[in-house]
Amino acid sequence: MDFFAHISQGFMIVSTPLNLMYVWVGVIIGTLIGVLPGLGISGTLAILLPLTYKMDPASAMIMLVGIFSGAMYGGSTTSILLNVPGEAASVVTCLDGYKMARQGRAGPALGISAIGSFIAGTFSVLALSMIGPLLASFALAFGPAEYSSLVFLGLLMAVYLSEQSILKGLITTSVGLFLATMGPDPVFGEPRFYFGINRLLDGVHFVTVVMGLFGIGEVLINLEASQDRDIFKTRIKNLLPTRQDWRRCGPAVLRGSILGFCIGCIPGGGAAIASFIAYAVEKRVSKHPEAFGTGVIEGVAAPESANNAAATAALTPLLTLGVPGTAGTAMLFVALMIHGIRPGPLLFQEHPHVFWGIIASLYLGNVFLLALNLPLIGIWVRFLKIPYHYLVVIILIICVIGSYSLNNSAFDVGIMMLFGVVGYFLRKGGFPAAPMVLAMILGRIFERSLRQTVTLSAGDLGIFIEKPIAALLLSFALIVMIIPVVQWLWKRCWAARRV
Repeated sequence: MDFFAHISQGFMIVSTPLNLMYVWVGVIIGTLIGVLPGLGISGTLAILLPLTYKMDPASAMIMLVGIFSGAMYGGSTTSILLNVPGEAASVVTCLDGYKMARQGRAGPALGISAIGSFIAGTFSVLALSMIGPLLASFALAFGPAEYSSLVFLGLLMAVYLSEQSILKGLITTSVGLFLATMGPDPVFGEPRFYFGINRLLDGVHFVTVVMGLFGIGEVLINLEASQDRDIFKTRIKNLLPTRQDWRRCGPAVLRGSILGFCIGCIPGGGAAIASFIAYAVEKRVSKHPEAFGTGVIEGVAAPESANNAAATAALTPLLTLGVPGTAGTAMLFVALMIHGIRPGPLLFQEHPHVFWGIIASLYLGNVFLLALNLPLIGIWVRFLKIPYHYLVVIILIICVIGSYSLNNSAFDVGIMMLFGVVGYFLRKGGFPAAPMVLAMILGRIFERSLRQTVTLSAGDLGIFIEKPIAALLLSFALIVMIIPVVQWLWKRCWAARRV
């Protein structure tokens, strides 16, 4: 009964005219960001964070979560029509989606993408609303030792599951951890690593770093690349899949939804990894695996269902444990903290209206996104024809205003520009930026909880073994660290055997 009472409370919050408008605004901006290749969800959320400072916390999160979920829907449009993924999670959709468009089946590809995303998103929201409170109740048993072990595991997973080299992920994570230690010591308040610059006594503001890395950095990369967009010009018709299409892709949608939710719940999992794994699983169970990559509808249904389920599931560790697992959820973490709300197990008790407002907005957002993506495909395609240099001006203006408004300081604008250049060179070198962002947030949490643990145990590190939950989490962390070494040794032995 409590579940239905809480859900009713959430819908009462969202059903106000102002919050309904924020749901619409969020999903429209998110879809547009997904459709327009270049900026990405992390950069968009970072740029828009300053605009939410004066908003009610529940309304701010309703809009930001709408943007977060809407980007997954929009990314499939460019993958299918341009062979250019709007989001990293839509890369796999290009393999069969674009081939279907070339065969004159762009309509069914776009249709199953939207419908599959709706089914997966709704399933994921329902699962989150049911297991979230249970997981939060379990997390209330966490002390400093368990929490520091969990955060340490989250950092390792973010590195290990990054799409680029693990070594490069470790490097950017180390840089993020260093940035996290800048500013006052969490225990004694002594300033650290400010290099004699008084402006850095409080450390580097997270939002300026993210605006630079994902906003300015993406702009620089995209200005360097060719902006010729070869939009496949075909009449988009028959958006609703046929019965035969449903027989083929129905199980794929179901498998992708379940797999995506499970992977999304893992800190560091993310929608991109879920889509790749879902595609691989679908190819493995298919009776005709050789057809994948030639334009089969299962190759669109599985990854699109998985990435939307994973995107929603990524909110699970954020809201219940207070641990963001992706760059996008890191932005939502900062948004909650800006409004004085601490994500984690106490969120359900201290701010239930925020949690259940988010859940209800996700339900409504999925319905709105389905309504937007099917009939308005033609309008989204027109947005693809906007010259990129017009978008650059808008992005730069918003970034400058947003970074300046944090402390009314031109110094923050300079920091943002500096990290924009850093973000550019990171991408040129193939270094992932997401682990750096996560390390900035998780590093501060890890340091605080670790020092609390050491203080409580009087310096005895055996407390991590004595606490069952902490020992289990550290065992998982050890496995994560050992796996790359075992894989490397296996490849060396296999190569030596073949010589």
